Amino acid sequence: MPLERKLKSAINDNRLLILGAQVLFGFQFDGMFQELFNDLPRMSRLLACAGLSLLMFAIGFLITLAMQHRVVEGGQDTSRILVLTTVFGGLALVPLSIALAFDLFIAVGNTVGPQLGVIAGSGFFIIAIASWFALEFVMRRKSQPTTKSDPGKPTPLADKVDQLLTEARVIIPGAQALLGFQLSMTLMQNFQQLSPEAKIIHVIALCCIGLAVILLMAPASLHRISFAGEDDPAFLKVGSIFVIAAPLPLALGIALETYVAAGRAVDTPAAAALAVVAIIALLGLWYVYPIGWRLAFGGPRTH
Repeated sequence: MPLERKLKSAINDNRLLILGAQVLFGFQFDGMFQELFNDLPRMSRLLACAGLSLLMFAIGFLITLAMQHRVVEGGQDTSRILVLTTVFGGLALVPLSIALAFDLFIAVGNTVGPQLGVIAGSGFFIIAIASWFALEFVMRRKSQPTTKSDPGKPTPLADKVDQLLTEARVIIPGAQALLGFQLSMTLMQNFQQLSPEAKIIHVIALCCIGLAVILLMAPASLHRISFAGEDDPAFLKVGSIFVIAAPLPLALGIALETYVAAGRAVDTPAAAALAVVAIIALLGLWYVYPIGWRLAFGGPRTH
């Protein structure tokens, strides 16, 4: 299979993963502002915070590949990106499986008792690990085919444009889900009980996520209106700028909203620490890592 098709398939696989992660991510934020959240045992509230952080890392890993492809490779398909897509996709499943177990424990435990909650959480964690890792290693080919990119053969423009739009679709579901939660959150009774500082931080976070959604939708609009759907190097350049810029306000919005949500489960210093961890982790994965690689090994690949 050509490298271009392998990479497109890998990106589509990550789209499936991030759709599952963003559903849980939305539940985490929404659940922490429901009326009964404060009635949960402290352990459950701490697990909710832990699940929120774990899902943030899962989404961070899945978006990293788009940033690597845009910043380091300049949209060129390489075997390095294909390997990273597989590695980071696998890494994202680890925190996702743990967060799923935590959520099942909280939901089931709050409904029918902590003992059954432990059984449900543990059972789903085992099923997830078996389905996402154990089966894959059992069925894995003993000799993996190696894909070498041809330095003399640039990735076709049509493939670059297709992958650019697909990468935007990888990033946008989580941003849209979070934006929807943020808008509905302002109508919740518990939101009115937040401190004025927390409300202002939420508004700033909402604006950041809204900006990220606008930036991520811009390539599709540009492709349709300016270029009538035609593949063009100018579109690829401008569209890449939008996709590279969007994760910056997204990371800031996630970190600020983490502070607001975590503040309902833990004290203010702990919530602030989680927010700092979030912004460092996301900016590190999405910008520092790819920019550092680019500086170490030269500019973006042009062929």
